[in-house]
Amino acid sequence: MLLNNLVIADTGQHVNIHINDGIIEEISASGFNKTGISFTDAIVFPGLINSHDHLDFNLFPQLGSYIYKNYSEWGALIHDKYKTEIAAVLKIPQPLRAQWGMYKNLLCGVTTVLNHGIDVGISKKLINIYEEKHDVHSVGFDKKWWRRLNNPFKKSLPVVIHAGEGTDQAAHEEIDSLISCNLLNRDLIAIHGVAMLPAQARHFKALVWCPESNYYLLNKTAPVNQLKLDTKILFGTDSTLTGYWSIWDHIQFARETALLSDEELYQTLNVNGADVWGMNTGELAAGKDADLVVAKMKDANSFESFFALNPADMLLVMHKGNIRLIDHSLYPQVKKNLKHNNYTLLKIGDSYKYVEGNLSSLINTIKQYWPQADFPVEVVSEVNYQPV
Repeated sequence: MLLNNLVIADTGQHVNIHINDGIIEEISASGFNKTGISFTDAIVFPGLINSHDHLDFNLFPQLGSYIYKNYSEWGALIHDKYKTEIAAVLKIPQPLRAQWGMYKNLLCGVTTVLNHGIDVGISKKLINIYEEKHDVHSVGFDKKWWRRLNNPFKKSLPVVIHAGEGTDQAAHEEIDSLISCNLLNRDLIAIHGVAMLPAQARHFKALVWCPESNYYLLNKTAPVNQLKLDTKILFGTDSTLTGYWSIWDHIQFARETALLSDEELYQTLNVNGADVWGMNTGELAAGKDADLVVAKMKDANSFESFFALNPADMLLVMHKGNIRLIDHSLYPQVKKNLKHNNYTLLKIGDSYKYVEGNLSSLINTIKQYWPQADFPVEVVSEVNYQPV
């Protein structure tokens, strides 16, 4: 497959991308070619890597009513104040909730997501759902965290754990506890790290930065401008319990903090994550997995275009060379090659997309359990489809 007439988001280079057997085979200077998919005014970038989400928690509304000292305080209060809302969502079987969490990421151009928790039983994975890790929730919520941290049968796996999610002394001290109890010197990947100091950061292989979630709960985020000197910074959204559904809202919020340069922020979403998780993705380069996104070019500067994107701007989402999402305007070019697959037509904002899978059935099944479930997309019937 050949993708023609693209502009690489961070370099502005005009290219064609040749994909073969799920791998990027060649990237060449843009020129006329009659084969493949042809684009107009489009940027291309590696599929986003969301290094922190809870896939089965993405049907929740944001829960919280004021600024908290730490995640333990927030957790106790929401279970007291929002019992009805929490119970309504938890009636939906976990695999259904997780499947929507996968689609939430896919619709935004995420091709790799780190689900923090158990394997949630998605039978058809349309993106990379990375599981080669050992998840411990946190020092505060996991009563046997130190025992799990020092499990000798999992010492080869990195430990992913919420750490320092707060603004008080307790949040800072729990990071020290985690460091001192790491008797097997396992690779630690911290999530949030709002209370983390540079001296602590050097004990971690990486920190997953979730700024929108942090500000929603704590009105503060990790000092990644300092911590980046001692550990690698990755990007995460957390779930809709503490943030908007679209990762683009999180990215734009992160940019407004000015804690990282544009280039540094961009790399938290691709090459940094691929390096930490040991994946053959995160770059537009020959030999890498064909996990990539093509989106509308909204500005003469391709990098400015990247940071201005939203889900309606996604033109193509490709995972290992498979088209998982494609804009209606491009569908005629690929329809004959997708005829044996099942795609759902959606309206996102003022745009129409075909996405792989029976998303209509998933949404309808979820609403049987919870009729009030709210989705940011609308399934459109082919019969009623009127392109704009």
